[in-house]
Amino acid sequence: MEKKGKTFKLSVITLAIMNITAVVSLRGLPSEAIYGPSSAFYYLFAALVFLIPTAMVAAELAAMFSDRQGGVFRWVGEAFGPRTGFLAIWLQWIESTIWYPTVLTFGAVSIAFIGLNDVSDAALASNKVFTLITVLAIYWIATFIALKGLNWVGRISKWGGMIGTIIPAFLLIVLGIIYIATGGHNYMDMSQGFFPDLTKIDNLVLASSIFLFYAGMEMMGVHVMDVNNPSKNYPKAIIIGSLATVCIFVLGTFALGFIIPAKDINLTQSLLIGFDNYFRHFHIAWAGPVIAIALMFGVLASVLTWVAGPSKGIFSVGKAGYLPPFFQKTNKVGVQRNILLVQGGIVTVLALLFVVMPSVQSFYQILSQLTILLYLIMYMLMFAAAIALRYRMKDAPRPFRIGKGNLLMWVMGLTGFAGSLLAFVLSFIPPGQIQTGSNAVWYSVLVVGCIVMVVIPLVIYSKRKPSWKDPDTEFAPFHWEKDK
Repeated sequence: MEKKGKTFKLSVITLAIMNITAVVSLRGLPSEAIYGPSSAFYYLFAALVFLIPTAMVAAELAAMFSDRQGGVFRWVGEAFGPRTGFLAIWLQWIESTIWYPTVLTFGAVSIAFIGLNDVSDAALASNKVFTLITVLAIYWIATFIALKGLNWVGRISKWGGMIGTIIPAFLLIVLGIIYIATGGHNYMDMSQGFFPDLTKIDNLVLASSIFLFYAGMEMMGVHVMDVNNPSKNYPKAIIIGSLATVCIFVLGTFALGFIIPAKDINLTQSLLIGFDNYFRHFHIAWAGPVIAIALMFGVLASVLTWVAGPSKGIFSVGKAGYLPPFFQKTNKVGVQRNILLVQGGIVTVLALLFVVMPSVQSFYQILSQLTILLYLIMYMLMFAAAIALRYRMKDAPRPFRIGKGNLLMWVMGLTGFAGSLLAFVLSFIPPGQIQTGSNAVWYSVLVVGCIVMVVIPLVIYSKRKPSWKDPDTEFAPFHWEKDK
């Protein structure tokens, strides 16, 4: 970090590393390894039309409202009113709530592979009862830790990104390079080429999930004012962080594809199987349980960070009068107790859906798709708001601004919106590679899930009462309210 007077400032490299840690997750690599060399096309395409626009647009919005609460509620609310703003922050919160079972399924698989017998480990990882119990155990442990306050969250999460993500990613890539360089058999079908066959629509469905790989970059926008000369150094940090993120995803996916045939790839188990295959090849099989423990720790740290994050955002908005008093209750250390408990109840119900899905893998995929759909609605609102605010608040100070005029904002905003819309449409198509049960179940969960999750916040907003507002909250008014 750099120090300027009494104010600490983040260096370009430090912010870039923070971006990498916030965005990169290894659990999704198997879903892209299926596509062979064309996976690189999807990663680069998603980075251009989603990752970079998200980071740049969020940076401008965060800088505009750096002295006001609300996050995405503020950004969208200033453009389209509090009703739409509440919808946006609700989607951000509920998306993360639905996301927990999917990432925790990966955590359960990591625990299963701590053993030394590959066959029994794989069988345990596929056991629904084991997965259900493990998912609920990890989640509620994370919730109870979050209830103890940010000090506990910070202590446990501090090394999670490094131990559970950065180091394993680097190790996987190095193992893949050494394996190929020393004559190891390449199981990846290199005949597919860089450009995918876009005529096969169902092949794009799993690839559309790559947009969620890059999701979360908007959270880094809160640090735009924590760097010296943000108009120059923030884009540098974003470019460095984005390039490193893309490299980790591309090279990590290739490393996994080198060691596992595409037909044998399993979305929940293949990352651990890939590591085990490499370790056996290099005669260090003892390292398998070690990497499984590291990945499990990374999952716990990641979930803990998210448990304490979006719930706090919707809590602060709720205190401004948008949620009933029940959801504004805190414990003795000021943590949003009731929201965390309700969130835990939703996660528990979703985890119990294991019993109606044909496999753990299908449950993992359908929840992942619903998560993507809800998050993408929020992103489309964010991109539209950024463009609208160039006209509705054209004279507002913008410490960080995308371009001198409005052209570059239109390019970034429309590119991000179009990319999000494309991924949204593709996410409804059942993937051909995975058995998800009947198509009726697939469409019902996704369509009904989206409708219900959009209607709920609109109903809550319409039922709000003046008595819901906490008299002790300090929530800055919207720009049109100050002008009255």
